[in-house]
Amino acid sequence: MKLKSTQKPKPTFDKRRALALKRGEGKESYQKRRREIARAATEVFNKKGFRGTSLGAVADALGMSRAALYYYIANKRELFDELVREAIERNVASAEAIRTSDASTVEKIRNMMVDLMRSCGTNYPLFYIFIRENLSHVEEQRSEWSREVRELNRRYVEILVALIQDGIDDGTVRSIASPRTMAYGILGMIGWTSRWFNPHTSLESAERIGIAFADMVLAGIGA
Repeated sequence: MKLKSTQKPKPTFDKRRALALKRGEGKESYQKRRREIARAATEVFNKKGFRGTSLGAVADALGMSRAALYYYIANKRELFDELVREAIERNVASAEAIRTSDASTVEKIRNMMVDLMRSCGTNYPLFYIFIRENLSHVEEQRSEWSREVRELNRRYVEILVALIQDGIDDGTVRSIASPRTMAYGILGMIGWTSRWFNPHTSLESAERIGIAFADMVLAGIGA
């Protein structure tokens, strides 16, 4: 007859990770380690792309075991989603700072364009992978992430729309279309770089491309 074990089953990595996040285990130390993992993962995504990146590669970059990494991150998709959300949060914060700066309206539009293109280069290839995502149709476990990111995107667009409206109101921007159409045109121009821009092979930097785009747009819509 088999004797029943009196030992409690060890919690899975998923349960341990959930408990750690819930309790804030080592609160600052746990979150600090997740940030370190995120930074390392960005570099790995940058070098290998999304498909070529594995948690094993991220673990190697950090000098830790894959098993230990599972304590902080469940899978590659979770890691990617977190990195994208944090990058977009930084873009929104930067756009809000530009919106409230003392620069002229035209300069604010220029600064937003250059800043966004620079971010595409800094966060390559995360944004370009993200651009191809359909945020209306994601797995159930990613629905919260999708809602958060769509809200961040909405805030970013509204800042640019407001700036264009400011330019129309103060006479520095020509009203050649609705502010929203003009805003989406600007964002579409930058988003299309996902088809051809690679910071590792491009003859021009992301910032230089952003400046060129801003010059082209403002030459067209400037009063």
